[in-house]
Amino acid sequence: MMFPLVRELAADPDRPIPVAVTCRVLGFTKQAYYKWVKNPVSQRDWDQAHLINAAYDIHHDDPGFGYRFITDELHQAGWDTSANRVARLCSQQQIWSVFAKKKPRTRKAGPPVHDDLVRRRFQAAAPDTLWLTDITEHPTGEGKLYLCAIKDLYSNRIVGYSIDSRMKARLAVTALKNAVSLRKPLSKTIVHSDRGSQFRSRKFVKALKKADLRGSMGRVGACGDNAAMESFFALLQKNVLNRQRWNTRQELRLAIITWIEKTYHRRRRQAALGRLTPIEYETLNRHTLAA
Repeated sequence: MMFPLVRELAADPDRPIPVAVTCRVLGFTKQAYYKWVKNPVSQRDWDQAHLINAAYDIHHDDPGFGYRFITDELHQAGWDTSANRVARLCSQQQIWSVFAKKKPRTRKAGPPVHDDLVRRRFQAAAPDTLWLTDITEHPTGEGKLYLCAIKDLYSNRIVGYSIDSRMKARLAVTALKNAVSLRKPLSKTIVHSDRGSQFRSRKFVKALKKADLRGSMGRVGACGDNAAMESFFALLQKNVLNRQRWNTRQELRLAIITWIEKTYHRRRRQAALGRLTPIEYETLNRHTLAA
């Protein structure tokens, strides 16, 4: 790849640089450069270019062909090549079957902006001491709908949530502001999340500091670090999201809000709360906590 640069520098009419100097700086020998000058395109590269061209022609005739069928067609056309070589060249040139399953793009989680203050100790002795938050999504006929919810671990009540068609930092910030406006926490409430980019964003961290809240983050790929929040989303998935096909985002939005406010908060009794609903549990224990 560097050999053409050596030739261009040596042919510079203003300040030509000797071949020996350029080769020494770039880390290869003059013999290798002059060997390339005599034969710039090797026989292997020449054969590979013709093989790629033949693979393009075969794929153009039938876009459903993957590298295995392309290899068979090449053999029939007289090419002596292996399936592994064809697979490598097809991958380099992005010659893929239209029916092939595309690999999902995975994003590497970024570094945590908070320490893990929970460490799977999902217990809260008083309201607004430990909040859990996460984001879930579900498809509709108009596209995906995203829900960011915040759960108070004391009563399992959803103290704040935000629903939007885009999964941006604003989704998490709006849910946090909603929870702060509703609960008005007085103490250093811990807000625990995973390492999603929305929770690591500057906007969300700024919103935590403004509300005098303490951030906490679990490990990468450890669902158990936020299991108590995942259990709520599992209930939502079973009772709302998977019940039917949702044609519009607005239809699903209303179903989510109705289930949270009417069913989950006021009708669904939980064994961890002594067979009480989240609203009943907070109401009955309000005077005890005040005392």
